[in-house]
Amino acid sequence: MPVWSWILCLVVLAGAAVLALVAYRLRLVRAAGTPMLLRQLPAEADEGWRHGAAHYTDDALVYYRLSSLRPGPTVSLSRRRIEVTGRRGPSGTEVEIMDDDVVVVELTVGRRGQGGMYEIALTPDLAMAFQSWIEARAPRRARRRPAA
Repeated sequence: MPVWSWILCLVVLAGAAVLALVAYRLRLVRAAGTPMLLRQLPAEADEGWRHGAAHYTDDALVYYRLSSLRPGPTVSLSRRRIEVTGRRGPSGTEVEIMDDDVVVVELTVGRRGQGGMYEIALTPDLAMAFQSWIEARAPRRARRRPAA
């Protein structure tokens, strides 16, 4: 076989591998559930928003970024450490990428934000579901103690 045919085979195989990764990621994102926009703070006024989907587990909010080829979640936020610090509507040029009725929820993760600060943009019904999920967590005093 000539060298150019080996190169062509390698290019076709690499393309198939990339296509398989994209299909896998899209399947993960679609199966994850709740569509949302997420950004880590600090960020410029209207920058850093990433489209994706979130899945609520018993212990964490698991976020899958739409445009990432990473096999697992992009961000995982511990349910026990999430604190809702504010709510607002889209402002400035955020209106261009969000609907008018979207609610931007400001989050702090961990004590004094040591786990990071985030904003998530959700429709009002999904924001209410997120708030209910946060409020339904076990109280901090109810944590199990290790067996002696």
